[in-house]
Amino acid sequence: MNTPRRTRILVALAIVVAATVTGAVVVINRPSTPPAPTHSAAAPPTATSSAKPYVAPTASAVAALPEAKYNAVISRLIAYTPHGTPTAARATYEVARDTPLYGRDQTVPVARFAAKNFLNEPSVIVPVQADGPWTLVLTPARQTLPSQHPGAAAQSAAWIRTDTLVEVHALTAHILVSVGAQTVSIVSESGRTTATFQAGVGATGTPTPTDVVGYMQARYLDPAQGQTIYPIGLTSLHSTAADEPFGGHDGGLIGIHYEASHSGDISHGCVRLDGPSITALDRLPLGTSVIIEK
Repeated sequence: MNTPRRTRILVALAIVVAATVTGAVVVINRPSTPPAPTHSAAAPPTATSSAKPYVAPTASAVAALPEAKYNAVISRLIAYTPHGTPTAARATYEVARDTPLYGRDQTVPVARFAAKNFLNEPSVIVPVQADGPWTLVLTPARQTLPSQHPGAAAQSAAWIRTDTLVEVHALTAHILVSVGAQTVSIVSESGRTTATFQAGVGATGTPTPTDVVGYMQARYLDPAQGQTIYPIGLTSLHSTAADEPFGGHDGGLIGIHYEASHSGDISHGCVRLDGPSITALDRLPLGTSVIIEK
């Protein structure tokens, strides 16, 4: 019960096609200042691009780039792991149109961040590092698969032009998952724990990744998985132990979802909670940081 199944993806794609036909346009004002860095990455990427003026790729060139979506694997993205204690994002952003993403050299676009996600809702973008006109953001895609590189990073990142980001709102809390204690907590910006819930976590063969930070990218109901009351919460994190621990083509995403049995080492990597706990987390906006510790 970790992530979207093939049926759900087909429905979402149909929605996206319908939205494209209508020609809907999102118009949003740009922020006046670049987002402040909120995370530190292991071996933080450094700018290696030349001093030549930036030239944005054409719309057709952007459209030809692979989309950094939840089940994509894009090797030229940046494997992202926190350096030291992870810190939570303080604001979330959007883009008005599909926008190019760049690797470490900030020169050649390697992917695109779609303005709308698989639910045809505005994609949530979370910055983690600022570098002048560039901002490092987390993405929903994978950089590589565990079958190809054991211990593959649970989170990917990429550089985006700062002036394409549109601030949506500030964040005042984050979600902290403790695999050892089998709990999920809501922690305020000041560091105060405001609520803690019992949780089920990954089994031995399909563990929940630890020492990672991602964000809540989407919520949705899925009758095909028996989820008609409490929305499934999809994080941007992926399993580090298996390509598809739950089977199918869901990208091995780590979800936070309702399950009647919600204690012990019992899941395929996802985090299981009871109904009231899911309701409490649903009050937090998309883009809220998800930090998972041992």
